[in-house]
Amino acid sequence: MNGLDSTQLRTLAAVVAEGSFDAAARLLHVTPSAVSQRIKALEETVGQVLVRRARPCVATDAGRPLLRLAGQLTLLEREALADARGPLAGGGRVRVAVVVNADSLATWFPAALARLPELAELSFDLRQDDQDHTAELLRDGSVTAAVTAQREAVQGCRVLRLGAMRYRALATPEFASAHFVGGLTASALAVTPLIVFDRKDRVQHRFIRAVAGRPLDPPLHYVPSVPAVSEAVRLGLGWSMVPEQIAEADLAAGRCVDLAPGRYLDVPLYWQHWRLESDVLNALTAAVRAVTAESLR
Repeated sequence: MNGLDSTQLRTLAAVVAEGSFDAAARLLHVTPSAVSQRIKALEETVGQVLVRRARPCVATDAGRPLLRLAGQLTLLEREALADARGPLAGGGRVRVAVVVNADSLATWFPAALARLPELAELSFDLRQDDQDHTAELLRDGSVTAAVTAQREAVQGCRVLRLGAMRYRALATPEFASAHFVGGLTASALAVTPLIVFDRKDRVQHRFIRAVAGRPLDPPLHYVPSVPAVSEAVRLGLGWSMVPEQIAEADLAAGRCVDLAPGRYLDVPLYWQHWRLESDVLNALTAAVRAVTAESLR
């Protein structure tokens, strides 16, 4: 078998990142025909179909390891170029793709990015997914690092425990009086409107099961925005589990009450990233560790 061509690998990464051959061609400043030829040549070298021609294009199982390799090579090449040219010349901006759960993105994660050295020429491509699903993007090579609930290391990655994000059950005083006059009983939880982020969000259901002793199926409002979830709670649309960092202001102001004082749900979070000796990954990991030491339980 011939060796892998770095240009073809970068083209594969561009097709998956941009979602189409045409968009990859625009990014790479070549024709769509050239992109198609590079992908075909890479597939002939490997002997496998690497890209599923769909909308958007996605890597096949055979393509995922090569997609991860393409990202690793790009990161290391840019770091090596920057070292070779020296600090004054620079090596161009390094793009770092990271997937983060919505609640971390709305609370502590931006502070981690702000702690990176000012001289670091980084461009961040932040993706959002539920903490129980973020590791999938790391596994298929789409991202360099992930905030995830998965403690087992993805193949080729390192894993670090960050701490736990604490959630508290919030509602307005009026909502609580109308729906939970007898407390968080199973009968009340089963019929009271509940606000969840999206269909992957199981935090509320885990809390309900812990309190009621069994799973329940209450009426749901899907609100796919962390600020909007909190606003929906404040407006009395329903109750929800709210990250403690966000809940504290509403509790202090009396806009909301804790439906279960002394009870909460802690969701452990982990930081996983490619197993590379990379200055960029080392700096990002150090920043994440510093911020979560202050922000998480």
